[in-house]
Amino acid sequence: MNTLLTMLTAAAPVASGWTAHTLWLRRRLNVARRDPLTGLRTREAFTRRATALMRGPRAVVVLADVDRFKQINDTFGHAAGDTLLKATAERLAHHVGHAGVAGRLGGDEFAAVLIDNHGTAADLLAVLHGVLARPVDGQDPAVHTTVSLGWVRAADFPGEDLSGLLRRADEAMYAAKQARAGFRRAGLGWLFATVTGRRAGRAGARSDAPLVGVAA
Repeated sequence: MNTLLTMLTAAAPVASGWTAHTLWLRRRLNVARRDPLTGLRTREAFTRRATALMRGPRAVVVLADVDRFKQINDTFGHAAGDTLLKATAERLAHHVGHAGVAGRLGGDEFAAVLIDNHGTAADLLAVLHGVLARPVDGQDPAVHTTVSLGWVRAADFPGEDLSGLLRRADEAMYAAKQARAGFRRAGLGWLFATVTGRRAGRAGARSDAPLVGVAA
């Protein structure tokens, strides 16, 4: 009994050391999977989680980028640009919620997978447009911009992987940007993007160009 107790006593520091080392490695791994500026998942970590979520029937893949970001950096400085990116990331992650995932792909480009439990993806994205377009609190001078979004339902394209769906979302986002630019003088950019996005977002709809809305 004394021998066993002695052995356990001797092994305790080793076990404790391994536990601490394992926890340290786990923390390091979590840090490596997070973008240091925004705290969102990096591209690799996002891809892993998003691919798992895409197996569900209600997954919606979203691509977003900050409009005129280079101009903002040049005009207000990189600190203002960083603040804007962090605010965008925080708002996107909050809107996506714990059921989905958000990541920073690089620069001013973000991606997300949200779970559309009620078939209202167009409405969810319309709300998100407005949220992302709000000025950043406490930023002086106030920086005003918009964030363009492209989205596609994963279930509409069952044969495509995440990169293919992100490419489709990117095409939709570009089309909406072009539409907004073309109709801006008539004030129809937001209307066009919203109406087309709602058509593509109806429950059960199928489209080779799933659309999008853009904050005006």
